[in-house]
Amino acid sequence: MIVWFDCIFYKVRHDGKVENKAIYVLIGLGLDGKKELLGFWINKTESSSFWLGVLNELKGRGAKDVFIFSVDGLSGIEGAIKAAYPQADVQRCIVHQIRNSLKYVSWKERKALANDLKTIYGASTEDEAARQLDRLDEQWQGRYPHVLKSWRKNWDSLTTFFRYPVEIRKVMYTTNIIESVNSKFRKATGARRLFPTDDAILKSLYMAALDLERKWTMPLRGWSQVYSQIAILFEDRIQ
Repeated sequence: MIVWFDCIFYKVRHDGKVENKAIYVLIGLGLDGKKELLGFWINKTESSSFWLGVLNELKGRGAKDVFIFSVDGLSGIEGAIKAAYPQADVQRCIVHQIRNSLKYVSWKERKALANDLKTIYGASTEDEAARQLDRLDEQWQGRYPHVLKSWRKNWDSLTTFFRYPVEIRKVMYTTNIIESVNSKFRKATGARRLFPTDDAILKSLYMAALDLERKWTMPLRGWSQVYSQIAILFEDRIQ
């Protein structure tokens, strides 16, 4: 029903050199409200063709329909999603957007800008959010034009969640769920700063994933409310 994309980085020895490898992690949330690890993928470069291969693999394994994808700004991902799952909505992670916005902001002004950005994603409607963005544009454009430019460029995928009820918004508009999983992976593999091969990473993560999935026995908190909304919004797609 909902799928989150994110990545975690590890150092790997390859041909006598140490490389940073991105391990892409996908987590799904079923109609029972329970999380499921869908898999790990390694690729040196993000591209539409790579993501399309991942998504077609998911379809081949039985994920015939996905209502919502929650993603970071992975290169080529949105085009691949629309090709593989044309009915799906794509939500760009608000938390990642804020982090990227604040990355090159003076620490003295970071808190003030963060509070102002909250008025955008904390708005009750997309129209209100757009008005807040215009207000921030007037206030911050002179000092941090790149911040406002990024929000406007990614506006459509950043504001997808406004089309949904509040109960669903809280689930979809960040990749916090998958980031929590990644933090557990880092803890489980913390003793290894360098892996000899890609397979060594995947085996370590697989063992950690088995331990995690044994604990995923309960649906998300408040799932009954979320599901009641989903059952109405996607009535024709729920089987």
